Amino acid sequence: MKIGNNSYLCNLNIGIKEVMEERKVLENCLLAAAIGDIAGQPYEFSPNKNYDEIVLDRDVSWYTVDTVCTFACAEAYIRGLDMAENLKRRCLQESMCGYGPSFLQWIQAPELQPPYSSLGNGAAMRCSIAGWAAESEEDAVKIAISTAVPTHNHPEGFKGAQSMAVALFMERMGHSKDEICDYILSTYYPEWKEKTYDEVQVTYKFDVTCQGTCPMAILIFRKSRNFEDSLKLCCCSSGDTDTLGAIVAPIAYAYYREMPQYLIDNAKKQLPMWMTRIDKEFYSDVVERTILPNQC
Repeated sequence: MKIGNNSYLCNLNIGIKEVMEERKVLENCLLAAAIGDIAGQPYEFSPNKNYDEIVLDRDVSWYTVDTVCTFACAEAYIRGLDMAENLKRRCLQESMCGYGPSFLQWIQAPELQPPYSSLGNGAAMRCSIAGWAAESEEDAVKIAISTAVPTHNHPEGFKGAQSMAVALFMERMGHSKDEICDYILSTYYPEWKEKTYDEVQVTYKFDVTCQGTCPMAILIFRKSRNFEDSLKLCCCSSGDTDTLGAIVAPIAYAYYREMPQYLIDNAKKQLPMWMTRIDKEFYSDVVERTILPNQC
């Protein structure tokens, strides 16, 4: 499949009004991962497969390592910082966010440690900046690898980050939902191509690997009807719900182009100042240059 590049935006017959509306829609692109993380957090260790009982803004919801790593990677990218050093610095600063044992050991070591070949879904939950910032499929893959390599340098870790970044990039390029899902599953997870969310969800359980999380994220996106629906499907999956949320939410936002204001407000009131600042800087420094080129 020819995915193309962001020049397609320059060929659209759109006016100033439409461009301004698009700018408004995409202002909170980095925030999407935090919204998904916060929505899924209460259900990570309290699974509930009943869709109708899912509430996305529970009082006990809070951001986790998924949000911290997403914003740390974005900060390193836009400011030209070392990705590994900035991940370690920001995660040490946000010390109560539910880090896994191996990652915790990595960030708490006195000196910066080499990657430990993780295939965990942590590679996929922090890579959304690659999908937003990329100007081609190859660029999305390159940036995704740069976010994963400090810790998740296992082939499955790389594959998880690449696949989710490319999915988001394809949405920016205007591909249909079926085109995106078919391409990602055929290219990265062919054993999942014929599966459906409803079929898998019945027996699906907590899984922290990329190969058990990323294809499920695509099935969730395929079944979803809107942004809220995608997060509820994450939460009632009984999987690693906060990480699924952090992965699916940017993909869903790129496709549906809207997020409920109550979820935006709920996330913004929780995030520390450095994250809200990076959210704005990322939009200004990257998104306006790539998603909405000023010189078409």
